[in-house]
Amino acid sequence: MSNLDKGTRRELTAAVAARYRSSTKSEKALILDEFIAITGVHRKHAIRLLNARPSTRQPVRRGRASVYDQAVGQALLVLWEASDRICGKRLKPLIPLLISALERHGHMELDVTVREKLLKVSAATIDRLLAPVRSASGRRNRRRNAPAVRASVPVRTFGDWKNPEPGFMEADLVAHCGGNPEGSFVHTLVLTDIATAWTECVPLVVRETTLVVDAMRRLQQTMPFPLRGIDTDNGSEFISETMCAYCKAENVEFTRSRPYRKNDQAWVEQKNGSVVRRLVGYGRLEGIAAAEALARLYSSSRLFVNFFQPSFKLIEKHRVGARVSKRYETPATPCSRLLASEAIDEEMKYRLRAVMVSLDPLRLLEEIRRVQHHVAALARGRELSVLPHRDADLDQFLASLLTLWRAGEVRPTHQREPKARRYWRTRKDPFAEVWPQVLVWLEAEPDCTAKELFCRLQAAHPGTYIDGQLRTLQRRVKEWRKLAARRLVFACNGNVEHEPSQAEAVGNILVRTTGNKTS
Repeated sequence: MSNLDKGTRRELTAAVAARYRSSTKSEKALILDEFIAITGVHRKHAIRLLNARPSTRQPVRRGRASVYDQAVGQALLVLWEASDRICGKRLKPLIPLLISALERHGHMELDVTVREKLLKVSAATIDRLLAPVRSASGRRNRRRNAPAVRASVPVRTFGDWKNPEPGFMEADLVAHCGGNPEGSFVHTLVLTDIATAWTECVPLVVRETTLVVDAMRRLQQTMPFPLRGIDTDNGSEFISETMCAYCKAENVEFTRSRPYRKNDQAWVEQKNGSVVRRLVGYGRLEGIAAAEALARLYSSSRLFVNFFQPSFKLIEKHRVGARVSKRYETPATPCSRLLASEAIDEEMKYRLRAVMVSLDPLRLLEEIRRVQHHVAALARGRELSVLPHRDADLDQFLASLLTLWRAGEVRPTHQREPKARRYWRTRKDPFAEVWPQVLVWLEAEPDCTAKELFCRLQAAHPGTYIDGQLRTLQRRVKEWRKLAARRLVFACNGNVEHEPSQAEAVGNILVRTTGNKTS
């Protein structure tokens, strides 16, 4: 069947009919073949269409006459504006009061017939008469998914999870709109496993159900367990025919939460804050460049969160009056919970152990911080030409771990540029000339106090150092001891500038060799 619409088919019929009727029998057969190939109609129906004479009869308007004329519409518009543009169901009982008040104050004088019609009008008719005005005034109706599709997806509450095996996940979208929902912006699809808290994050350029399905298909190939069930909210990007068809084809149980009950999705809502917002913040990100930056960020954070971030898991909760008592399991990482699960096969457990042995948490953290600076530039509206280079020496990053708290928590969407720390001296260093000698004393006697060293300096250089300079020497000795402690704690890892990221190095280890469908 052809994809021509009715209007195009009608125009084509009118153009071919005159030539068809004036042609010979052999020419008519050729015209019919061409017409059928274009329109896709049956041959007999095509003959009837081309032989039909154009009708000269005027179309007869059917249906009853309109009850509410233009005068009623104008009066209803005035009442709608006077009520501050409320809906028809609320305006219906208010009409008698509004008419009385407006007439009492001289703002309106209605004809008797118009007044009677306004008092009889129904709420549905009010909405129908005001529909053109509402559309022109910029009012938008909320997007609603099809009732039949929504009714076909069963509801699951927070109390319906009864210790499921790995593979039953909650899904949600996090909007990176920066507080402005207008226009197009990047979203993050977050999936959290109920049994193990394993979390996956995927950036989406726009909010669209086909992109959500494509992202879930990709995740099925990299997650260490088969996808057995998915629980979402009632958004149109999830509750759609496309998502239902995907879950049916992949044998995935599809459920939804109750409307306006965020606690039904407590597991994924918690990860929205502790993972996505903590890494990305609340700035506005839009475009392909921002989505690619988030993809690089999530490739490293995925390994760091699932292998090195223990989380609590609630066992039971009791309420006695106003007091609520909760009992939790011992904090464990999602990887540890997978290794302890009997639902995971030994081959996948072997792969998980191989990945865990190969990961360096500090290097993962350094990769996350590096990409966060790129995301920060995008959130501030400045796109970097290239991704910032990694530190040539990982020791520099390791040595700064003890002092990073002074600069505050790393958030990529801070709008203000970080203030540079002052590292230079504003006064002449009184111990610059004798510091080599002090270092010799410290190397020989590490437990020697700064006060004992200061007494030695006063004895060796009479009249040079006053008692008020003792505090300066104490700070210098304290810094030296910190550096000595770092040398004992951190091992040298060499130059890592040209090494691939760990997300790239272990990205293919968890790829499943078998299908991801549940048995």
